[in-house]
Amino acid sequence: MSKYVREETECVHDKYSVLLPTYNERENLPLIVWLLVKYFGESGYNYEIIVIDDGSPDGTLEIAEQLQKIYGEDKILLRPREKKLGLGTAYIHGIKHATGNFIFIMDADLSHHPKFIPEFIEKQKEGNYDLVSGTRYQGNGGVYGWDLRRKLISRGANFLTQVLLRPGASDLTGSFRLYKKKVLESLVERCVSKGYVFQMEMIVRARQLNYTIGEVPISFVDRVYGESKLGGNEIVSFVKGLLTLFATT
Repeated sequence: MSKYVREETECVHDKYSVLLPTYNERENLPLIVWLLVKYFGESGYNYEIIVIDDGSPDGTLEIAEQLQKIYGEDKILLRPREKKLGLGTAYIHGIKHATGNFIFIMDADLSHHPKFIPEFIEKQKEGNYDLVSGTRYQGNGGVYGWDLRRKLISRGANFLTQVLLRPGASDLTGSFRLYKKKVLESLVERCVSKGYVFQMEMIVRARQLNYTIGEVPISFVDRVYGESKLGGNEIVSFVKGLLTLFATT
């Protein structure tokens, strides 16, 4: 079988489920969905987008319903919940409904550009990695739109994590990743953290289980619409979670 035919066969059999947890993202959701459809369509990969809205009061779910009518129920799946129940449980909820053998997790606020999706897929196939993580701190990756405070918090959190946990990945707090579905299921079952620590624990647990990790440099851009959900409470929770992981892993 030629390389071209083999790649075409893989493309036909692999399916990518994108989990989009949302809360008050009515302005951003139409744009991120349009971009996902565009880049998946251009690359030829089979996909579905699963919107997990946690009872957004701004009408995000109503916008999602309109998008489903535009792009079809086979491409846009709506799996809403009544209220905010946490990122980890959102992923568990989404995984139950995912029909793909690979799963993307990403933010719905346009911080993560879907143009990088083909690079994630190519990287995964290149090394048959169990997960591929977007990194802001390697290659031509970077952060745009943050003030000095946010940059210092992010850099400081990543530095502390690298020193204490030695995770084998350059960007632990990022949330743009591609997982083999079975790997994500295994990791989510083991993770106990909430909030921003959750993403970090996922990588730490992956290292413990000897899962292979690939990285793709990405450009992270601060949200276009809406307000950042990072506050003082989240920072305190992050530090507590980091120390807990250090003590238990």
